Amino acid sequence: MLEDVKELLGIAEDDKTMDTRLNIIIAATTKRLKVLLGGPDVPDDLKYIVTDVSIMRFNRIGSEGLSSHSVEGESLSFASNDFEPYLDDIQSYLNAQKEATKGKVRFL
Repeated sequence: MLEDVKELLGIAEDDKTMDTRLNIIIAATTKRLKVLLGGPDVPDDLKYIVTDVSIMRFNRIGSEGLSSHSVEGESLSFASNDFEPYLDDIQSYLNAQKEATKGKVRFL
């Protein structure tokens, strides 16, 4: 996942200067997604969320806690929940898991 995040951020693969910071962001993002999923692991189908949110968090370094920022006509606004754009995907996954584990019991 680190390689994907570095590629999308335009950081050379052999540039190790940001690896520690990126690994911390990826780990924190993974932990948060695990909480939202209510499970021990992030399934492969949803790992793109970790990549996307990690990039958002990296790009926001230095602006933590801000909801918006404006400088000389440039305006940035930050979502209050980094996972908000993915909540439908997360819920769809959870619903599919619930359906897959449903069963019928017959008593004889």
